[in-house]
Amino acid sequence: MRQAEIIRNTLETKVRVKLDLDGGGNARLESGIPFLDHMLDQVARHGLIDLDVEAQGDLHIDAHHTVEDIGIAFGQALAEAAGEKKGLRRYGQAYVPLDEALSRVVVDLSGRPGLEFHVDFARGWIGQFEADLVREFFQGLVNHARMTVHIDNLRGVNAHHQAETVFKAFGRALRMALEADPRASGVPSTKGML
Repeated sequence: MRQAEIIRNTLETKVRVKLDLDGGGNARLESGIPFLDHMLDQVARHGLIDLDVEAQGDLHIDAHHTVEDIGIAFGQALAEAAGEKKGLRRYGQAYVPLDEALSRVVVDLSGRPGLEFHVDFARGWIGQFEADLVREFFQGLVNHARMTVHIDNLRGVNAHHQAETVFKAFGRALRMALEADPRASGVPSTKGML
């Protein structure tokens, strides 16, 4: 069973992330940040991950700590649930359009954290959500999942559409990387470990 539950409590936030990598795309999301919940729902649905997120944070200041800590806890849960990564494809990629917007995400379950984030949002805010926090979420995630992720928004003039294509493409790419490779039995690395 590729499941994990992470609880992260700090002076700024209280976060619980539970996931099942072999789920059906079901999500129960209570971050206190509606736009982030909408984006996490895209990851769950398109990644076929059952995802349960509960968070309470210092939203009276802003959403930064809560978004970052959800990314951290999500990354820790991914690392734990993926385990040694034996027999997995390791790599995944996806292009996802939404109207005028198009994004590409490429994932490597490398065991090394790395984020290349190239999204020039059309505006700084998406409703009540600061667009810069998309990068903060993914930075926390990749650091703690120990994975390499390249995110490129190739075009788009609507910031909501840009963000949504990024999260959908991440879900799709992650799903591919986590799939079993029917021809592989060991860890997909010449090092013998990831």
